[in-house]
Amino acid sequence: MKKKTTTEHTRKKPSKASKPTGWQQQDPDYKQQLSNYDEPVPSRQLITEVLVAEGGPMTLDDLIGHFELTKLSEQEAFGRRLQAMVRDGQLAQNRRGAYGPVTQMNLIAGSIQAHRDGFGFLIPEAGGKDIFLPPRQMRSLMNGDRALVRVVGTDFKGRPEGVLVDVIERVSRSIVGRLHVDQGVSYVIPDNPRVQQDLLIPPEHMGGARHGQMVVAEIVTPPGSRTLPVGKVAEILGEHLAPGMEIEAAIRAHSLPNTWPVEVEREVGVLEDTVMPHQIVGREDLRELPLVTIDGADARDFDDAVHARAERKGWTLWVAIADVSSYVVVDSPLDKEAFRRATSVYFPQQVIPMLPEKLSNGLCSLNPDVDRLCMVCEMRVMPDGEVAKSRFYEAVMRSKARLIYDDVAAMLAEPQGEAAKKRPGLLKHLQTLNDVFDALFAARSKRGAIEFESTETRIVFSDTRKIERIVPVQRNLAHRLIEECMVAANVEAAKFVDKQKVPNLYRVHESPDLLKLSAVREFLALRGLRLGGGDKPTAKDYSKTLDAARARPDAGLIQTVMLRSMMQARYSPDNIGHFGLALTHYAHFTSPIRRYPDLMLHRGIKHALAKRKPKTFVYDHEKLVTLGAHCSMAERRADEATRDVTTWLKCEFMSDRVGEEFDGTISAVVPFGLFVELDGLFIEGLAHVSSLRNDYYEHDARSHRLVGSRSKTVYSLGDRVRIRLVRVNLDERKIDLELVQVTAHSSTIQRKPSESRRNRNRNKGKRT
Repeated sequence: MKKKTTTEHTRKKPSKASKPTGWQQQDPDYKQQLSNYDEPVPSRQLITEVLVAEGGPMTLDDLIGHFELTKLSEQEAFGRRLQAMVRDGQLAQNRRGAYGPVTQMNLIAGSIQAHRDGFGFLIPEAGGKDIFLPPRQMRSLMNGDRALVRVVGTDFKGRPEGVLVDVIERVSRSIVGRLHVDQGVSYVIPDNPRVQQDLLIPPEHMGGARHGQMVVAEIVTPPGSRTLPVGKVAEILGEHLAPGMEIEAAIRAHSLPNTWPVEVEREVGVLEDTVMPHQIVGREDLRELPLVTIDGADARDFDDAVHARAERKGWTLWVAIADVSSYVVVDSPLDKEAFRRATSVYFPQQVIPMLPEKLSNGLCSLNPDVDRLCMVCEMRVMPDGEVAKSRFYEAVMRSKARLIYDDVAAMLAEPQGEAAKKRPGLLKHLQTLNDVFDALFAARSKRGAIEFESTETRIVFSDTRKIERIVPVQRNLAHRLIEECMVAANVEAAKFVDKQKVPNLYRVHESPDLLKLSAVREFLALRGLRLGGGDKPTAKDYSKTLDAARARPDAGLIQTVMLRSMMQARYSPDNIGHFGLALTHYAHFTSPIRRYPDLMLHRGIKHALAKRKPKTFVYDHEKLVTLGAHCSMAERRADEATRDVTTWLKCEFMSDRVGEEFDGTISAVVPFGLFVELDGLFIEGLAHVSSLRNDYYEHDARSHRLVGSRSKTVYSLGDRVRIRLVRVNLDERKIDLELVQVTAHSSTIQRKPSESRRNRNRNKGKRT
């Protein structure tokens, strides 16, 4: 049952209560109600039970009569509770104002995710499949709104399709975008491509803004089925092309929390700058253990440290993780703000952290040569890479070095080289870690975890914060080494809370749905390949097909199509395993500085270590469903915001190159054209179907190609082409291309998968 708010009815001052009668005897939450309120009213749980038993909706008067609420104050408090339940998506009202449980009325509550092409989806708050909403249902909705929908069938792709029943909450209170004044009409073009409607600005609400400026506009009147939203300028961000404007716009467009509440600053301000002696009491002392951190050169917060020691058979592997939960107390202002953010957001040259800098870069960061509190996963790794046993405990540590990936890779590749000579005391320890990695990776390969090749990129800026170039980031041995250590710790953490029956969030990744499987199998059959496993293929089935295709000239094309059949990873209290990693148990344990689910998992582990009963844990299953949905949403929100910023920067970078020709690869084929990734730039643009000359083209979704109806000219995924840049639209973040010629077909070339179309669900670097 959800926690009550003070808006439902007045809080109680302690007093003696009379013996419960009537509905009070039936209400399982009456004692709790009595301790909180002067005049308790039926709880949410009892209201729901009564409505379910009734078998049909009941009006406010019906319910008041049923519960025999005679006092006016009771009736008013009860009415507020019903409205709160409607607001939270537990109840719905029909046209005559009667209330019914959302589930009984075949309604689904969730948040709206709009698409730039006019349609959208309802993301159910209780989990389950997303519900497709066609454009006509999206007219009065905006991205982020909470709504009730009714499923009425399936769309042409087999997805559940819904119709809008009611808007529960207008989450979108403002729009960020560029102000346009055209023939006396002022409107804001949203910077967020998911916001589909322009916002009209009446003359009296311009707020001094000028044509072309970036502004934040508050919504005065939401959109209707036939009307645009109306707003007023609340903040002028500045000129459109000002350095850093793309990040300022993305922060506001995606409603990213980016300022610390006063209560949080006050809470953090009283923390000591160092670990105090009383904090170490009862912890294991690992300060002499040669733990080291290995991260990127530009990393500032260090979540994890590692060390390995060879044993008579196998190794002992220590993975020490920053003990954030010792500083972030449940339900404190800091905890509430960390949950609201749920993840750190990494923009080019700027980070919005989940925790204040005093914690993220200070007290919680495993900086070298200082005492730090940590949670440790100590594992016994066998020669075959299996973890024979593990244990968790609280400890204090002192990192012996802050290492970067490139240096570690160089030391392991050349033990006599310059990098190794600079740190002679660490080489042996790193070589032992490398032995552990070899064993863990062999076990990973044996179980059939899917290995997709991909190219990460990094934007290099000039002094004026303009893009100079985009460079590929090569993953080396050190990246893989740390990744496998983190995966092993995540697996053991998931197994531990599962065994202890402590409710928690798992990182789950479902197997592909039947529609996607059917499509990918049709594609593979056309190329003489097959995917085993029937309706339930395993990761090993995927890996076998990828291995069979690896030496083929169209290997990159095959990988791209198979990758797109994958589902999106998410957080859930129901452990259904991780398909891509071929694991039955997986949870996020290793990055509590930057991910809230990791912090929650630490709390669960500590709860079990203290030998407390699982039922007394602060999170129950019902609450975890909501928390998991929020954390998954925040992860998508962060990805979309960083993608918007990167796309804007790339458009700006290309705006001075209109008219130039480039070589590229067709990275996606859609009914309206061809997406092409430009060689060496890692930038993608669209060659619209209307620019393909002298024919009408039909989209062959099975084969990922466009086919000319008269000439039979074919443009396929993976074809090499020569294109011309014809237009860059910064407002819409679009790069328009024109096809010059096809230089090679996908059947005769081999390429790596598109960076911009690779698996969006895999975390970068070591954070799987």
